[in-house]
Amino acid sequence: MERLIATGFGLGHLRPAPGTWASAATIALGYVLHRLGHFPLVAMVTLLVIALGFWAVGKATQGRTEKDESVIVIDEVAGQMIALCATSGGFWFAGMPASLFPWPAWVVPFLLFRLFDIWKPWIIGRADRRTDAAGVMLDDIWAGIFAAVASILAAGLSHGVM
Repeated sequence: MERLIATGFGLGHLRPAPGTWASAATIALGYVLHRLGHFPLVAMVTLLVIALGFWAVGKATQGRTEKDESVIVIDEVAGQMIALCATSGGFWFAGMPASLFPWPAWVVPFLLFRLFDIWKPWIIGRADRRTDAAGVMLDDIWAGIFAAVASILAAGLSHGVM
């Protein structure tokens, strides 16, 4: 079961770029979750994915020398969900209906998350250099946080709030 979760229910076997495929699938999932239950549902699923991710990665990599195999993509799912929380939460706190989730609200977090996940600046890179199972999750969690903050700043600039 932990291997199935760690691979994002098989998304990690897609080629090329399994992490990008997992992030794209997560965007679709996040869109559906937002429409069904708005930010509270997106946030709850994000916390669930993070918890399951730490558990599954820990179990799936136990005894293996290579901790961050390319097939393990639950970390990308967790990070992408964090990035989506920013826009879903923005709509929620602004009092917008769940039916409103225009394309920049999901494309920008996707692009920013992929940018930070690949670039790995500062603390993201430090987390990525860890050799334990937690490092597999932590670099993407940090990339998701960076993408969430950057999404909020981009939305503020775009809407003239700043």
